[in-house]
Amino acid sequence: MDTAIENRAETAPKHWAFDRKLPLADQLYGHLRERIISLELPPGTSLSRNELSDFYRVSQTPLRDAILRLEKEGLVEIFPQSRTVVTRIDTGRVREDQFLRSAVETEIIALIAADPDKSRLAPVRDAFQRQVAISDRNGDFQDFVKLDKAFHRQLFAAAGKLGLYALIDERSGQLDRVRRFHLHLPDEGKMQQVIADHRAILAAVEAGDVEGARTAMRSHLSGTLSKLDELAARFPDSFG
Repeated sequence: MDTAIENRAETAPKHWAFDRKLPLADQLYGHLRERIISLELPPGTSLSRNELSDFYRVSQTPLRDAILRLEKEGLVEIFPQSRTVVTRIDTGRVREDQFLRSAVETEIIALIAADPDKSRLAPVRDAFQRQVAISDRNGDFQDFVKLDKAFHRQLFAAAGKLGLYALIDERSGQLDRVRRFHLHLPDEGKMQQVIADHRAILAAVEAGDVEGARTAMRSHLSGTLSKLDELAARFPDSFG
């Protein structure tokens, strides 16, 4: 595997603390999911429930519930009475999830572009400017990824369709892992391409150009998918 990807765990958190006001299983699920999507726990990783229980300092019950949710998403495979393994990336599922996301998000951006009131775009602009700042100073990669998600989430919020974002996000685990592989490749310039794409999307929306916004979003979302076969060939142990 690429050295940059192998070193991804160096900045991973060494401990974890939960919020007593929120359901423990939900927090475990969210944290484990992010570790899988970020490739801290890459495809093929064996997950010991005893080790996870010790790491998170929790009982087996909430941990089991979290792992079952991850299995439902296809991010782990459970072998009864044996082990749990982080799945290899299912390229068929990736293409399906990309189809869903593109269908929904191109219409989300069209709604925003058609609305003459652009006041709801302030959080979108903020996420974009913070991404630009990180890119300009070659800043933290994980912060850039978080702001990328924030950019898209705020688009759904601006369209008044935030509930749909949760649906799309839940179905994007496989796709998000592919995007992390793509972003980790230093020779691809993916971070700069994301900035250029987001700038084009915002420009079309600000101009009220509905079809232009659709086209910019569709182009943006197709970038990683166009690299899927190449990534699968480059990292055969991580793709199914």
